Amino acid sequence: MFKRFRRLRANDTIRDLVRETILTKNDLMYPLFVKQGQKTKVEVASMPGVYQMGIDDIVKECHTLNSLGLNSILLFAIPEVKDSVGSECLCDNSIIAQTIKAIKSELPNMHITTDLCFCEYTDHGHCGILDPNTHSVDNDATLEISAAQALVHAKAGANMIAPSGMMDGIIETLRKTLDENGFENLPIMAYSTKFASAFYGPFRDVAESTPSFGDRRTYQMDIANRLEAIEESLEDEKEGADILMVKPALSFLDIIRDIRNNTNLPIAAYNVSGEYAMLKAAAKAGLIDYDRIMMEKLVSMKRAGANIIITYHAKEAAQILNNQ
Repeated sequence: MFKRFRRLRANDTIRDLVRETILTKNDLMYPLFVKQGQKTKVEVASMPGVYQMGIDDIVKECHTLNSLGLNSILLFAIPEVKDSVGSECLCDNSIIAQTIKAIKSELPNMHITTDLCFCEYTDHGHCGILDPNTHSVDNDATLEISAAQALVHAKAGANMIAPSGMMDGIIETLRKTLDENGFENLPIMAYSTKFASAFYGPFRDVAESTPSFGDRRTYQMDIANRLEAIEESLEDEKEGADILMVKPALSFLDIIRDIRNNTNLPIAAYNVSGEYAMLKAAAKAGLIDYDRIMMEKLVSMKRAGANIIITYHAKEAAQILNNQ
């Protein structure tokens, strides 16, 4: 009886026929970082192969992605001037709005998801307006300006909005605002289970979003809390989220599976900067078979239940998939 397992592993053809989890280019979303005033591509030291770029280079990068068969990006923006309320991201001519329009003018079919947050735009690096008395994020005041930011993205032509600040009530607020302004068909991808993780360090280098004081544990999730993680995502589903997200991915595959077992909504897994940087460092040291381990971890995220994988490995993975 047990020889059945070996019979189904005997060669490539039979292994392909019975494979349960298939990773495709359509599963991948690639993060991009546009920086206002940037004239050249600048590689991020902690994330080899990841760059801060100006608008022209972002558009060129989108052409490269398109040639690889990748058509979905997650767009972040870094302004030249930051202030206490992130005024730059509330302007119709903001850097992210300009970038969306530039991409769409040349690649109208590129699917652009925009990160909606304030940490990149504020001088304090937190994800919203601060209460002047407590110096913590004022949740309700942040909801109000988040709605204004969402309309900037929507009017510029974003295909989906992804609010990442973990404010309570953000999905309900954005859904109501978008619907009332004629964008009822614009989907929201919720950062529904976003942990206060140490894996974000390199991202804060590229996004220039390290908090100037304190940390984000008052509004991001405790890494130890499984049941709360499920509850957070199900609450966002009730508020109108179209896609749920777990971030980070690799240390939280159990949470992806838990949420998969509790919802029929699509799930995104964010394979974050620290996870990416560790593989790059191990490869540079000659410790691992980089391509095999990269593909293995991406498959593990899909096997856990993710429909979408947001990853800095997307271009490398697409090249491998194109050669299979």
